[in-house]
Amino acid sequence: MDKQRTIQHEATLKGVGLHTAKKVNLTFKPAELDSGINFIRTDIDTHPVIKATIDNLMPQSPSLRRTSIGKDDVALNTIEHLMAVLSGLGIDNLCIEIDNDEVPGLDGSGLNFLEILTKAGIKEQEKERRYYFIKEPLYVEEEGVSLAALPSNEFKISYTLNYNNPFIDTQFMDIKIDSQTFKDEIASARTFCLEDEVAELQAQGLGRGANYENTLVVGEKGVIKNKLRFSDEFIRHKILDLVGDLYLLGEPIKGHVIALRSGHSLNLKLLQKINQQRKRYALGGVGASYHPPEEEVLDADMIMKILPHRPPFLFVDKIISLTQGKRAVGVKNLAPDDYFFKGHFPGRPVMPGVLIIEAMAQVGGVMMLAPQEHRGKLAFFLAINNAKFRKTVLPGDQLILEVEAGRIKSKTGQVHAKALVDGKIVAEADLMFALV
Repeated sequence: MDKQRTIQHEATLKGVGLHTAKKVNLTFKPAELDSGINFIRTDIDTHPVIKATIDNLMPQSPSLRRTSIGKDDVALNTIEHLMAVLSGLGIDNLCIEIDNDEVPGLDGSGLNFLEILTKAGIKEQEKERRYYFIKEPLYVEEEGVSLAALPSNEFKISYTLNYNNPFIDTQFMDIKIDSQTFKDEIASARTFCLEDEVAELQAQGLGRGANYENTLVVGEKGVIKNKLRFSDEFIRHKILDLVGDLYLLGEPIKGHVIALRSGHSLNLKLLQKINQQRKRYALGGVGASYHPPEEEVLDADMIMKILPHRPPFLFVDKIISLTQGKRAVGVKNLAPDDYFFKGHFPGRPVMPGVLIIEAMAQVGGVMMLAPQEHRGKLAFFLAINNAKFRKTVLPGDQLILEVEAGRIKSKTGQVHAKALVDGKIVAEADLMFALV
């Protein structure tokens, strides 16, 4: 397993803010285990500390073209290039003293940050790194721009860039992000803008510290007063920004991120989605007064943190709606090779009725055991009443399991359950449980 990292020695650098043109000094200092990335505003008497996490993320909009964090009315702007380098170098814990409100732009890339931190030395610490693995697909979009994150055992980015400019046109890059590929392929890619955007950006108070050396200004015939470091330097810089924005999760990500023309605003929306998913898993799926939003589900792994059931006797794939103690809806997708089809009328397989009852009961168990006062209990059958089987359930069917609460007390619970296929009831029953 990888170890957490900090730096061995202090290091300093200075520059001007890319947007504000303010002079700024940075001092990097080693930090303790599990402390994270912390900025300290030394220009303010109280020396406020702003931790680089999603909890301190400031409101974003596409027009801002930068990533900012803040706490208690103290802000810090344009942190994305530095955050990308910390991610690329695998630095988990660092103290950064800064005497202004914007990280310096330097050459418009992450190269200078990479060089000075590498010179300071990377030091392993005596504790393993915590990674967050994307558990289920996530997707965000806005105005023709989109981002998706898929489960993967590595950090990989597939990016498509498209600009209405003949020199940039359409570019695509697919890259596994590790320390070596980041150093060689991404870190030195510089920020850019179109020539016809300059006046508007400056009118918004942006780009005051930008020049032709630290920003690639692109006209119809190419880059003005500068040369590209890579033929596709533009897309590489977009990946640099994305890596930096995602590191605000507070821990490195393992997942495959697929981007179409994404920028800071959408990067941070995906970050919020990832954080929501992480919180749900940290709660074991549900917690006290937790109600999954409509777009979220509880998958089998989360269900198994509530119920003691395990395959092959777990008959719920996911919970798609949950109101604790009141109502739940689950889904079971029936595959032709499910074991019970092989021996139950094998010439004309149907799902056993007792297993439909069990599937409804498991959804009822999630609903009853989700509230905090019932966590850690088990739900055992006391009675099955008014059970009716109306239609057969066949291989390939999707079983929708709806459960509504009757009387639920501290030691017993009653529910009415229905199972549906294609919107038609195939079975229903009144179920009573003992909660022990």
